[in-house]
Amino acid sequence: MNVNLQLSGVFSNLHSLRNLNKEMGLSFTGIIPARYESTRFPGKPLALIDGVPMVVRVWERAKKALNNVYIATDHQDIYEVATKAGAEVILTSSMHETGTERIAEAAYKIFENKDSSNQVIINIQGDEPMITKDAILDLCDVFEDIEVKIATLFHEFKNIDDLNNPNRPKVTIDNSGNAISFSRTPMPNRSINYQHIGVYAYGLETLYEINKLHPTPMERTERLEQIRWLNNGYSIRCVKNEYQGIGVDSPEDLEALSKLLQKIRINQKKKNQ
Repeated sequence: MNVNLQLSGVFSNLHSLRNLNKEMGLSFTGIIPARYESTRFPGKPLALIDGVPMVVRVWERAKKALNNVYIATDHQDIYEVATKAGAEVILTSSMHETGTERIAEAAYKIFENKDSSNQVIINIQGDEPMITKDAILDLCDVFEDIEVKIATLFHEFKNIDDLNNPNRPKVTIDNSGNAISFSRTPMPNRSINYQHIGVYAYGLETLYEINKLHPTPMERTERLEQIRWLNNGYSIRCVKNEYQGIGVDSPEDLEALSKLLQKIRINQKKKNQ
């Protein structure tokens, strides 16, 4: 059977599952890791997008999907700006090497001495200012399957340039919807390459477990942290969503996003005329 058809069957019923999560007693909490220091873009979380700090914009969009959303940061300026905007902010260590480490520390502080047996954490990157409600809710949906411990997003590549771009990670997926591999280089058979979007969900206990794992050689080669989890036997359920993953990694990305938003506003204005 065609792999695309099989994947379509796996994900076709996602939108009907949202009420089932409530029946199962699952609780979903979003955490946005926001690191101030960046080699390519220092202070990136506070960069303004339409006059709104980027990390605040991410928080505002995440709140459309989740009741509980926190920002986890190592910097006082981010703490003050986000708190002023109304966000709940957790101060974390500046020594973390990954967003997962920062989220794990924040989660421990949030849920210490609380019942967290049915808690799922949504890791929403602080440089994803266009994150959508549906992308987040689709991640929540797959936890209706009790076998799912980690989930992430993907979609089909739109063009050959993105497929060959090492900054657009690729994922190959098995017939059950779980990741086989992640890479920055496409597999020779182009049809089995999907674009990975780095938004994750984990059961809270699973988050604590993977935070204790050490980097692996393959992870270091590809510079993709999620390979560490695969190498240690964890399954990662892949959820198809058309969110394009417009991340901001540099001032040039920010400028391109500002132009895109301006174009969207102009088109919307024309439609309303």
